[in-house]
Amino acid sequence: MELLRFATAGSVDDGKSTLIGRLLYDSKSIFEDQLEAVESTSEKMGTEYTNLALLTDGLRAEREQGITIDVAYRYFATPKRKFIIADTPGHIQYTRNMVTGASTANVALILLDARKGIVEQSRRHAFLSTLLGIPHLIVCVNKMDLVDWDAEVFEQIKSEFRDFAMKLDAIDIAFIPVSALHGDNVVERSSNMDWYRGSTLLHMLEEVHIASDRNLRDARFPVQYVIRPQSDEFHDYRGYAGTVAGGVMRVGDSVLLLPSGFETTITHIDGADGPISEAFAPMSVTVRLADDLDLSRGDMICRTNNQPAVGQDIDAMVCWMTEQSALQPRRKLAIKHTTRAARAMVSDVKYRLDINSLSRDEDATQLGLNEIGRVSLRTTQPLFYDEYRQNRSTGSFILIDEDSNNTVGAGIILGPSA
Repeated sequence: MELLRFATAGSVDDGKSTLIGRLLYDSKSIFEDQLEAVESTSEKMGTEYTNLALLTDGLRAEREQGITIDVAYRYFATPKRKFIIADTPGHIQYTRNMVTGASTANVALILLDARKGIVEQSRRHAFLSTLLGIPHLIVCVNKMDLVDWDAEVFEQIKSEFRDFAMKLDAIDIAFIPVSALHGDNVVERSSNMDWYRGSTLLHMLEEVHIASDRNLRDARFPVQYVIRPQSDEFHDYRGYAGTVAGGVMRVGDSVLLLPSGFETTITHIDGADGPISEAFAPMSVTVRLADDLDLSRGDMICRTNNQPAVGQDIDAMVCWMTEQSALQPRRKLAIKHTTRAARAMVSDVKYRLDINSLSRDEDATQLGLNEIGRVSLRTTQPLFYDEYRQNRSTGSFILIDEDSNNTVGAGIILGPSA
């Protein structure tokens, strides 16, 4: 079955965790012992109903404060699809957590409180979702029960959000009026909102078309590991293992090896269950080539007539993720891009982005915790990259502090430095 990843985003107390809990409960995707534990905890907390938000708010601090702090991942499946949910925090101080959770999502679920409409955090989450290249946005107007299921309230919020989305690079936006607490339009159609003729949330998640979102044009295969079995039976075997990062690779294709520039031909592709004739993103395979050439971890296999950009100077949007120190010019860091590791130096901080107003602070000289800005980097080795909007896998990277070995930043490549 096809796998869909979706991330939830929204302001504090808009009901993200409750919506996910309702989705899991009504689709019968939780075990009896999980439900019993949630019912027991709800009773201890003195709530009048079973608090389904507890299915995703796993940290004790989250339960005590009633907010999501960390990214909670949940898995469930229906007869049509498998799903991975990333329940991301809404508060501005956890922007880095949202960026992490949403970076691999196919769909962003943005919740709005029907009583409040679009607020500052709603705008921020919509912008971050589009910045991260999430192609589908589903806007759930929650707590419709608290506005008497009023269609005019829903239509007003829908109109305001569409006006704001015109400033964003949003490809596909859908709107659903829901009540996560009561389950209206989550899995089952609501009898309280017979004026709404669209799909339920689960039906929309099952039917949203994501196959064409993958880049199937630009063949990219970063080499992760060279396989050389140490046995007489396989003494001639030399395979290059990795995950296809874009395009389609077929047996018989002429390919180019980077950085060497040598050309050769794919003779075999080995999958998990044996030989296959073709592989596409995000399959993990082993590729065998016609010639014994110098190829190792961090190198890339691509098409002879379709190559990624190669360079050591790049511009990128970076989200800074540590409070220990700031990102500033001359700062030296380790960079991990696909399977390639190198060192990098910050050449320039071009501007800091105000993700609430979408304005640029061009006087900024550094980025602090949870701040996002445009940065120029110079790497010690050439990177084989595409722009992020073209390929999310070859257009993203992480920055690592060499002293602590902690990930301190995440970036999306905009192109070569001017």
